[in-house]
Amino acid sequence: MSRIGKQPVTLDQGVTLTVGNDNVITVKGPKGALSQAIDRDIKVEVVDGQVLITRPTDQIRHRSMHGLYRALINNMVKGVTVGFKKQLELVGVGYKAVNQGNVLDLALGYSHNIIVEVPSELKVTTETLKGQNPKIFLEGSDNQLLGAVAAKIRGLRKPEPYKGKGVRYSDEFIRRKAGKAAGK
Repeated sequence: MSRIGKQPVTLDQGVTLTVGNDNVITVKGPKGALSQAIDRDIKVEVVDGQVLITRPTDQIRHRSMHGLYRALINNMVKGVTVGFKKQLELVGVGYKAVNQGNVLDLALGYSHNIIVEVPSELKVTTETLKGQNPKIFLEGSDNQLLGAVAAKIRGLRKPEPYKGKGVRYSDEFIRRKAGKAAGK
């Protein structure tokens, strides 16, 4: 039995989970609603405020999906109650981030600014304090979308190992390399 898959997901007050036709799970809560299509073999049922996920057999395919769908449902429940946050940091001379609504304008050392449109499901804010690196804050209820957008922004200028310049997650550690050895 999957260690993750056999654990029940507890539903907080104000959160409803419905299993529609075609095995589409919809979770509604104070921060919005999320839906996810799951495989037809995996059974999802709500019992006494807990969500139980079961699989029909011990085939490799069923075992791999068992824990996956439990984790996805847990992230959906957590997203509509608490939400998810990511923080990015811009390290480099002249790197700037400015947002107007959900449009992010980034100056990352290229000859032009990069404009990124953040999906409307997410909320983006920027902060530039004197003496500190500019920061980008992303918030939303969909963990998959949040991670994809954060990775896309980070991919515009990945941190390099020699000086550490680039866009990085705030909790990310960059392994530094030694530069060229000086001449004689």
